Amino acid sequence: MARELEKTNVVVAGLGWAGSIVAAELSKDGKNVVGLERGEEKKTEDYLTAHDEYRFAVGHEMMQDLSRETLTYRNSTDEEALPMRRYGAFLIGTDVGGGGVHWNGDTWRYHPYDFEIKSMTDETYGEDKLTDDYLIQDWGITYEELEPYYLKYELNSGVSGEQNPMGPERREPYPTPPLKEVPVLTEYKEACERLGYQPFMIPASTISQQFVNPDGQTINACQYCGFCEKFGCEWGAKASPIVTTIPTAKETGNFELRTHANVVEIVKEDDEVTGVLYIDTLTQEEVFQPADVVVVTSHTTNNTKLLLHSDLGTPYNPETGEGSVGKNYCLHITPEVTGFFDKEFNTVTGAGALGICIDEFNNDNFDHTDLDFIHGANIALKQTGKRPIEQNTVPPGVKNWGAEFKKESIKAFTQSLSSHAQMITLPHRNNYLSLDPTYKDDYGRPLLRVTYDLTDHDRAAHDFIGQKIEEILTEMGAVETHRRELPEHFDIFPAHNDHIVGGTIIGADPETSVVNNYLQMWDEDNVFVIGGSNFPHNGGYNPTGTVGALAYRAADGIKMYLEDNRQLAEAGEVAGAN
Repeated sequence: MARELEKTNVVVAGLGWAGSIVAAELSKDGKNVVGLERGEEKKTEDYLTAHDEYRFAVGHEMMQDLSRETLTYRNSTDEEALPMRRYGAFLIGTDVGGGGVHWNGDTWRYHPYDFEIKSMTDETYGEDKLTDDYLIQDWGITYEELEPYYLKYELNSGVSGEQNPMGPERREPYPTPPLKEVPVLTEYKEACERLGYQPFMIPASTISQQFVNPDGQTINACQYCGFCEKFGCEWGAKASPIVTTIPTAKETGNFELRTHANVVEIVKEDDEVTGVLYIDTLTQEEVFQPADVVVVTSHTTNNTKLLLHSDLGTPYNPETGEGSVGKNYCLHITPEVTGFFDKEFNTVTGAGALGICIDEFNNDNFDHTDLDFIHGANIALKQTGKRPIEQNTVPPGVKNWGAEFKKESIKAFTQSLSSHAQMITLPHRNNYLSLDPTYKDDYGRPLLRVTYDLTDHDRAAHDFIGQKIEEILTEMGAVETHRRELPEHFDIFPAHNDHIVGGTIIGADPETSVVNNYLQMWDEDNVFVIGGSNFPHNGGYNPTGTVGALAYRAADGIKMYLEDNRQLAEAGEVAGAN
């Protein structure tokens, strides 16, 4: 029998960017908020000795423990799914702040085309541009509606950047100037310009100068130490929940942070969601936290898993096309080309989002009439800081051991550069999430099962973008280039992809989506689900800025729900609802 606690206004399951934004905004509004996180609370000072590549980047110390909770994956329904035993394609964070602590800091706005991809594609290229197997759909919200929330997230994080020449005009400039344009970025920029492109600096939450956000939280200036992705920032210069939103929530006096609390079920009694059930990971005790509103803000995989475990919404069936929970699972495929040069570059220092990029082959910025794909990718060269274990490159044909490897890797460490792209992937009817019938987690509950394989669309876009990257590095002076090719089938390891999305998608139609444009479940009006799981498809940018914007909008929706206690999607009853 679970121990029952005192009821609260709002319970938030997961305290990464989405959960901490909701917690901060609602507690500032006077609501009582309980935030549940399965891991520990970490602060900036806990990462003062975190420059350990083996411990964090190879050993994945900041990630979900796969020996206790993992997932299974397969390429098709004809195969048996097997458990993921090591990280590769994506990283599931744990501890307070989640992925918002170990991220690189690339902070993008999705393009207006992304939000209306179905209607805009049909209008430009006709309804038969793609086969019916690709489940693209509009998001049920426009860029214009989300734009104020993008700005709010950028102000929270002090984002450093400049106007994208091929993006929508900004109402206000970025809060802080771009990061430093180091020599290697200048050379890449000049090569792009010679090819007729318009390069610009990547918008970064590893910020260029100290900034005090509207809530009074200070984010420090980046020191360019080169330890961002998979690491916590020792200087408090990477905007994260532990630097911004968590302190803001705590200062209100209305927020309770509860760690070692692993939410395993959303509880529904007499056709009404009444709270959440969690496991105290220190004592293994089951605890029931009642709440007026339940907010699910964990990783993409865990958001979907929690709804499926709780029998909320209708699971997606790939054979009939019915149901939406688990539908539209996508990830980022990352075309990458390594160039080998007869000159040296000093790239040991850097920052997670220090880079230069182009958008000529992203969104619908170019004509796709004669191409076998839509959308595209943002192409970039980044100086994230070069580390010897995972970034030890050698030319093709060199064995990864022995005297030749040592000689070539020492040479290539300073004489090679890799340029990559964040590439669109579209949802396919056979790529989805479900519960595994065989394997269970540490609590005896079914693991989440991923069914995913590469598509013809993936291959066509990957080949096109890879060629464009190769041309830039050749123009930059590479004497040899090596393009990473896609395997025959998707494999969760090694990592040539990341940023998984889908499973609890946003939309305007309850028949084809899980949540409305305030991220409120169609089927349960006091449950809000927020995160990358809301994306109906992946775009050509990193997703975090869009997750943050959606979280700020959802916080407004939850405030209105608590005040009016009525369905936000009902036409005309709430200003801004579609």
